[in-house]
Amino acid sequence: MYKDWPQYTKDLSGAMQSCREGIPETWGAFSKLASAATKDGAIDPKTKELIAIGIAIAMRCDGCVAFHVRTAVRHGATREEILETIGMAVYMGGGPSSVYGAMTLEAYDQFVAAQKG
Repeated sequence: MYKDWPQYTKDLSGAMQSCREGIPETWGAFSKLASAATKDGAIDPKTKELIAIGIAIAMRCDGCVAFHVRTAVRHGATREEILETIGMAVYMGGGPSSVYGAMTLEAYDQFVAAQKG
C-alpha cells in the first residue's frame, strides 16, 4: 500500500490548477473559506488540522489526507497526535477508517522524513 504522499500532493496541486483557472470565483471563495476556518482562534491551527485529518479519514479522501497531514506536520503535529486522531476516526468510522488510518500514518511518516531531509 505504498504511495508517495509528498509527490501525490504536488501532482494533485498541478491537477487542481485547471479547476482554479476554470472557476476562479468559486475557487477563490473556497480559498477564503479555508483561510477563515484554519486561522488561529479558540482552537489552534494544528488541532484544526488534526480535526480535518479525522474527517478526511472518515470521508475516505486521499487528497484531503495528503494536504492536511502535510499541513499538520508543518504545524508540528507528532506521530502520537496523528495516531490518536486515527484512533478517533476508526472509532467513528469503523473498518474503512482503519484502512485510511494506515494510509494516513504512512503519509505522516513520509512528510516528516521529507521535512527532515
